[in-house]
Amino acid sequence: MKINLSAVSIFLVGILLTGCAASNMTVINTADPPVESPTRTPFLPVSDTPISASATPTFTATVTDTTTVTPTGTPTPSLQVKLMAVGDIMLARTVGSQVQARGPGIVFAGVQPMLNPADILVGNLECALTTSTDPQHKSYTFAAPPETAKALALAGFDILSLANNHAMDYGSQGLFDTQDTLSQYGIEGLGAGANTKEAHTPVILQRNGLKLAFLAFADIPNEITGFDAQSWIANATQPGIAWADPEQMKKDVAAARLQADVVVVLLHSGLENSTVISANQRAEAYAAIDGGAALVIGSHSHILQSIEKYHGGLIAFSLGNFIFDDYKGISNATIILQVILTKQGFQSYNYIPVLIENGLPAITKIDNVHGIETLVAP
Repeated sequence: MKINLSAVSIFLVGILLTGCAASNMTVINTADPPVESPTRTPFLPVSDTPISASATPTFTATVTDTTTVTPTGTPTPSLQVKLMAVGDIMLARTVGSQVQARGPGIVFAGVQPMLNPADILVGNLECALTTSTDPQHKSYTFAAPPETAKALALAGFDILSLANNHAMDYGSQGLFDTQDTLSQYGIEGLGAGANTKEAHTPVILQRNGLKLAFLAFADIPNEITGFDAQSWIANATQPGIAWADPEQMKKDVAAARLQADVVVVLLHSGLENSTVISANQRAEAYAAIDGGAALVIGSHSHILQSIEKYHGGLIAFSLGNFIFDDYKGISNATIILQVILTKQGFQSYNYIPVLIENGLPAITKIDNVHGIETLVAP
């Protein structure tokens, strides 16, 4: 089954242009309703003050006298994970300026209530977090102030792909700066590293009794200026990114599957500003599922592309933009993808329409709820 999101994008942009986003109803696609999870407390360094959030207790207790507390036991793990995913996150240019002027909480404020129930939150980091002033020779280079990483921590991100055409905009030093900064906030950078082994090593997370492995790969066409992203491929002695070769992807996924119950692949591939799925993009996504992945989350197109069920897995070919300035029209329509994963793999999915304004996302609110549901229902 394939769900084409281009009609959703056009509809959402119509809402933005007509000002309907100020009305009083939040729209969520309910075709595959997920199971709710408790609100998470985001990771922050010890020196920072965390935002308020309710913590999940590990046991309940009964007070029998003024000195004795008797635990009643640890809840049985659900063996079910609600994963939420978003598209490209670019924290440089005017977005970085907004953070410096108004604080990091401004970045995800318009969508934070919808992100809170995630057991795992993932996205694609479309910039370097660095103070370097030595960009590479390519069309667009993005260096975000390192303090913008606090916005990612406040939002609750666990995994961010660095397998893309911007992670090394400021060379290997920019990549290492990004990795170090993310690590300070407890966020895993994925799909890049000091050598081939690091770039292809999965990140393993455990939630609700379920062990999940994450891998990330990139396959980006040459830029008009001639920049070839394959020059960034990591090798035995060179820092870089993991390239999306279908056969290697199958091997990496199969190896990760031996370490985890479920494998999730983040894929940065395809054509920019196009809803068309390229031949390479499709072959790579299919290879990931055929290798044993339950879910492929795509990026790079800067526009929503279709969602497809394939051989028991789920492929979201591109989630488009999520945090990005200087785009107009359909590129400002996006979604928060919600996927329920179990030991059997992909169980169900759902998504929340989002509009981007001034580079920042906000939940779509409209009056005609039936109209949008007709467009987005699988």
